[in-house]
Amino acid sequence: MSLFATLGRSVALAGLLMVANTAFAELQPTEAQRQTAVEVAESLRYGHYDEVSLDDAWSHRAFERYLDILDGQRAYLLREDVEAFRDLESTMDDALIDGDLERVFALYQRRHERAESRFEWLLTRLDEATTFRFDTDQRLELEREDASWADSQAELDELWLKRLKNAALTQVIGGQDDDQVEANLRQRYEGQLASLRQTEPEDVFGLFMAAVTSSIDPHSEYLSPRQGESFDIQMRLSLEGIGALLESDGEYVKVSSLVPGGPAERAGVLEPADRIIAVGQEDEEEMVNVVGMRLDNVVELIRGPKGSVVRLDVVPAQAVDMTRSKVVEITRDTVSLEDQAAKGEVIEIERDDGVHRIGAIKIPTFYVDFDAWQAGEEDYRSTTRDVAREIERLKEEGVEGIVLDLRNNGGGALQEANSLIGLFIDRGPTVQVRDARGRISLYGDTETGTVYDGPLGVLVNRLSASASEIFAGAIQDYGRGLVLGNPTFGKGTVQTLNELSHGQIKLTRAKFYRISGDSTQHRGVEPDIIFPNLVDPEIIGESSLDNALAWDTVRAVQYRTYGEPWKYLETLKDRHRTRADELPNFRYLERQAELAKRRREKTTSVSLNREQRQREVEAREAEQLALENQRRRALGLDPLEEWIDTRDEESDDADEPVDRAQVQEAAQILLDYAQLDGSYRLANRD
Repeated sequence: MSLFATLGRSVALAGLLMVANTAFAELQPTEAQRQTAVEVAESLRYGHYDEVSLDDAWSHRAFERYLDILDGQRAYLLREDVEAFRDLESTMDDALIDGDLERVFALYQRRHERAESRFEWLLTRLDEATTFRFDTDQRLELEREDASWADSQAELDELWLKRLKNAALTQVIGGQDDDQVEANLRQRYEGQLASLRQTEPEDVFGLFMAAVTSSIDPHSEYLSPRQGESFDIQMRLSLEGIGALLESDGEYVKVSSLVPGGPAERAGVLEPADRIIAVGQEDEEEMVNVVGMRLDNVVELIRGPKGSVVRLDVVPAQAVDMTRSKVVEITRDTVSLEDQAAKGEVIEIERDDGVHRIGAIKIPTFYVDFDAWQAGEEDYRSTTRDVAREIERLKEEGVEGIVLDLRNNGGGALQEANSLIGLFIDRGPTVQVRDARGRISLYGDTETGTVYDGPLGVLVNRLSASASEIFAGAIQDYGRGLVLGNPTFGKGTVQTLNELSHGQIKLTRAKFYRISGDSTQHRGVEPDIIFPNLVDPEIIGESSLDNALAWDTVRAVQYRTYGEPWKYLETLKDRHRTRADELPNFRYLERQAELAKRRREKTTSVSLNREQRQREVEAREAEQLALENQRRRALGLDPLEEWIDTRDEESDDADEPVDRAQVQEAAQILLDYAQLDGSYRLANRD
């Protein structure tokens, strides 16, 4: 049994009365929003890549999407609330086309009132010094997207008592005493209530627009005037920030990706799918709990002036329970072109016949200094120019092959993907782009000659997207080299930003296709040899997004091939398998991927029994720790005592980052390929 103390009824009631003084006025759509709804309808019907019909079938999808956005966990609205607005199931199209938004706003109003009452109910439970028994056999269901709507408030009360109990238990196991637990929970729910009461008509309109656009595809999006002015509010932190892309994940803020060369990536303390539960400043002892906080408010807390330090309480992506968090510090900084520049290195491989040298070039993004380019400067920076420079340097050092590392490269300038391919082929098409009318534009390399003709490998992962996929796909289609790693993100669509009378709309207008005719959409690029995947494809990637456009094909274009790497794949895979079985870091990656998959399939609920929960957490962490220490012992490193210390220990001088094993193995595979392919041996002798 556990009891956390109250701060005292007089103090608590004063807090409630202070919050209650800000009466919530019923929200109504503005004339500007009505007009914008009409314009969005026109944009979707006549400007979107796909054939969009705003009819009753679409209304049904949009209504369900709106309900998911308002109450995806089925925790606020009752069945009677949903039924009272069932007319929207067939009239969402009319609401959008005619700008008749009253019913849409009224549904939000109902959810708002339910949520406001719920947070007041939670605070009342805290006022009453609720006693929680952590010795029952209760469990809390974690995902309720498919749950039925509750028939009564009593049914939701039971759910929320479990949620409150879980929130308390999480902190108790995390080492908080009763007073700290009570204070943290009060801060959380008062903060959520305060944020709720600051809702403006633009917020409601934005939720409706999110339902409208995301029911068509995940990359079309309405941007309010505020969002259009600030990419920070679109979830990318400012130039003077930490360089991370954030997104909402239920009550939590999750790291979607890291900006290449940014402060967070350089610090090495954040990874995709990490969750941020509190934010603090360097000059403040207390951290602000951000669980349940609006995303834009969390962004405001995180960003700040260059040189200042932000503290983040982070639950690692691999954590088996929200009780396991760690405070990290990141110094805010700007992200410069130099930080994102391509950089090369030489990897030495020892074999029976001596030491071999393979070059590796890390390409964080496809960049170009547009200002310098448009000004006509001859020495402007770009991905292609920097890679060409690194290739010449690596050739002088006598490398026998080059691996281009595009892991975590989310894309960038399409022109750079085209010109970069041109370094490795002698003119030819690179990508096809089809617009909404079915017209296909062909892009390609028009310059004669190549910079590098030797063995080539392209290393990708789940976070390689867009321009990275165009590049990898073209290299694979041309038979110009091997693609290694994980299936890529699968973003094969093109968006444009169009002005509206009130805000902007980002609209999917075209689709990418490889020169073979295959789309990169949804499926991405499948590597020739697949490595273990630590990024959950069910959480990150185009296929994980609702209403993603489908994969399809167009007619292939004519192009010559430069090699036949597929002839050697079985031999290359056999040699890779033999090596991987003997490499501690590679074995770790494989076993970690298997462990993560098992956990995803098994973890659907958590125990509310303290001893049972502790056993579950300890058992899973023991499994994780054993896996890590098995790797460390094989490398001759000291074992760890706590799994949460893993990231700190990666800075050990004797230990290279685990994902370093992938680029090293890619170099090994490329060397095998160079030795198997007689044309490369002949070229080297010449």
